[in-house]
Amino acid sequence: MKKNLLVLIGLFLTLTARAQVYSLAEFDKKYDMLMKRPDVQIESAEAINNLYNYKFYEADKEFRWLKMRYPDHPMPYFLMALAEWWKIVPNTENTDFDDKCLAYLDTTITKAEKLYDDKENKVEPAFFLAAGYGFKGRLYSERKKWAKATWAGKNALKYFDKCKGNGDLTPELLFGDGLFNYYAQWIPKNYPALKPILMFFPKGNKAEGIRQLEKTANNAFYTRTEARYFLLQIYSMENQYEKAYDLAKYMWQQYPDNPYFERYYARTAFVRGYSNEATSASNSILSKIERGMDGYEGVGGRTAAYILAYNNQHYTRDLAKAKQYYLKTIEFAKQTNSYDAAYYWASVLSLGKIAAAEKNYDQAQTYYKEVIDKADRKSSQHKEAKDGLDSLKKLRREERRKARK
Repeated sequence: MKKNLLVLIGLFLTLTARAQVYSLAEFDKKYDMLMKRPDVQIESAEAINNLYNYKFYEADKEFRWLKMRYPDHPMPYFLMALAEWWKIVPNTENTDFDDKCLAYLDTTITKAEKLYDDKENKVEPAFFLAAGYGFKGRLYSERKKWAKATWAGKNALKYFDKCKGNGDLTPELLFGDGLFNYYAQWIPKNYPALKPILMFFPKGNKAEGIRQLEKTANNAFYTRTEARYFLLQIYSMENQYEKAYDLAKYMWQQYPDNPYFERYYARTAFVRGYSNEATSASNSILSKIERGMDGYEGVGGRTAAYILAYNNQHYTRDLAKAKQYYLKTIEFAKQTNSYDAAYYWASVLSLGKIAAAEKNYDQAQTYYKEVIDKADRKSSQHKEAKDGLDSLKKLRREERRKARK
């Protein structure tokens, strides 16, 4: 009986192995685009989820398998570039991953160019050319290399135009259209100095851009999370705070160890006045920083510490804890060289107010003067610090009058 069972198991394994080889060959014949293949989507889904949940080692293993299986295709290299980009996302001032990210993007473009030249169906290679150039432009713009960013952006648009009108990739292609439509209109209003650069591009439409990104976020497979990443920022810039909160919370639930989504969840909960959620998320962020988890660093720490400081000052009235967290905010701001950040000056100002309330006038004066000397003169912190200093002078005069009586 045991012998028969072993024979059956052996036969089953042999047939399964043959079926797998046959299946792969059939897939190769049937699908003219790797992105459309269900087996590739299934295999890459877990890797992409690991990437966005900051499990880079696990994601990399799957990406390398895809590279081995499809050595001449741009997809594995693009996904590896995406992983390097997301190592940059928590603190875009960090340039440690730039070279590797750009190298993978260059390989993506090289592989896609060869496919574009060789294949009759040029839609998929055009998509990866657009994506490769688009991400290069994205990184160059973060580094304020505007000429390189413009060149990359023009190439990205050129290839997006070449693969438009393909129903199979429409949700993925809407990502590029949505980004362009929104930012082509947003940038000139917020960065007038860049207007000359945008003369080389078509006009945008913010409302249409948001609609396109929302469609991508709901329907795309490969660009879904990237669309949601941008929508989080756009909803906040457009003062759609409830939408930003709902999306940030959903993305944090999907990827609980993604420092960017957790930071945005804490921040949007704070803005909406959901104090308990903001406190819980902020404590989680600081705990993960202490444990050295990937991507959890000073920028997230600055946000989390400020939220905890503010809540302790204004809600639980624990001024000792509030001071502790304001000082921690300042420490994180210094670590990330973020002296112009609102969190930094708001923390210095709040420490001045607490010191004044505790009648530690000399310390309060020191804090107020620091804000007045270094903060942006048009900022609310600068005005409040001046008012605080004037108030201190009045309090001191009043105390001197009382002492003379």
